[in-house]
Amino acid sequence: MHNESGQWTVVDNIGALVTNDPEVGAGRLGVIRDAAVVLGDGLIQWVGPRSRLPEGSTGTRVDLEGRAALPGFVDSHAHLVFGGERSEEFAARMTGAPYSAGGIRTTIAATRAATDAALSANVTRLVTEALRTGTTTIETKSGYGQTVADELRSLEIASRHTSETTLLAAHVTPPEFAGRTDDYVRLVIDEMIPACAPHASWIDVFCEEGAFDENQSRAVLEAGIAAGLTPRVHGNQLSYGAGVRLAAELGAASVDHVTYTTDADVEALAASTTVATLLPGADFSTRNKYPDARALLDAGVTVALAADCNPGTCYTTSIPFCIALAVREMHMSPDEAVWAATAGGAAALRRNDIGAIRVGARADLIALDAPSHLYLAYRPGVALVREIWKDGHRL
Repeated sequence: MHNESGQWTVVDNIGALVTNDPEVGAGRLGVIRDAAVVLGDGLIQWVGPRSRLPEGSTGTRVDLEGRAALPGFVDSHAHLVFGGERSEEFAARMTGAPYSAGGIRTTIAATRAATDAALSANVTRLVTEALRTGTTTIETKSGYGQTVADELRSLEIASRHTSETTLLAAHVTPPEFAGRTDDYVRLVIDEMIPACAPHASWIDVFCEEGAFDENQSRAVLEAGIAAGLTPRVHGNQLSYGAGVRLAAELGAASVDHVTYTTDADVEALAASTTVATLLPGADFSTRNKYPDARALLDAGVTVALAADCNPGTCYTTSIPFCIALAVREMHMSPDEAVWAATAGGAAALRRNDIGAIRVGARADLIALDAPSHLYLAYRPGVALVREIWKDGHRL
């Protein structure tokens, strides 16, 4: 296997390779022992046991010395465009103050006051931080501007860092619309969506008590769909409600949080193509209860894990931390959690070119300073990501 450009890389001597392709390896994760991967032109060119590495494979050789490798993490839920911070709110919550959606308004004020340069620098910092812990694809939302101009600039800034951008104008009702949520929904539908749709792929809404009710959420999502955006939903985070069922009904790519669910909610998800994106870092940081991941998985629901990085309720970019929480607190197996953080995240973004190591997929992979992916849960809090390739480039 030879590439005239000389830019191919042979990642060799992989002790255990998670491919997420059961057709090429063992179990749901498609694990290949003693494996190799050939990267070139930003894509996976070959994958398999190193004993079958095609003769004549040339290029830069990287010897992993028996370490594990897996697809780069796909973080399908983040809020990275914001100003300020809320550490005092976190400290108060840890000493007994309950969480409600109202804290978002603090970040709205700080975001509106921030310069474009400051907001962009913050996104750069967080994307870089996420990359260091193995996240090679990240989604991010607007939602802390909540004027037409501020939502638009949030998406413009986000799009410089990722192609996965989401319009979350319907995050909460901003202070100037206090007591007039229907009027704010009208502004979102009539002005924000038309102005912002060219800069986003997704439309999202916080369907929750204290934010937007079922009718308001439906109106926002349907307007986004009409503008060419695909729906996502923040649903059932703080209480039982309509978010999960609304997401399934409208064919949303994902419904995120999914903490308070009924049997009917689980059945609706199982009968749909909507991914349940679980955010254990947010439940950890708010002392909320954790989702019933077992009920979702056992019903056949597709589950993703994401970090939900935001300044108020989950200020982490670490997917390994979320994997450890999912295993310890949500009773997911290590294999289920790793799949959810890679292939599951890809499914939540409706992407088939990431989240797996297969020929033709993006050459996004990470190597651990460990012999197995199991160490992501087995050694919580330890920086295990040793090597990172993004689009075939070693970082």
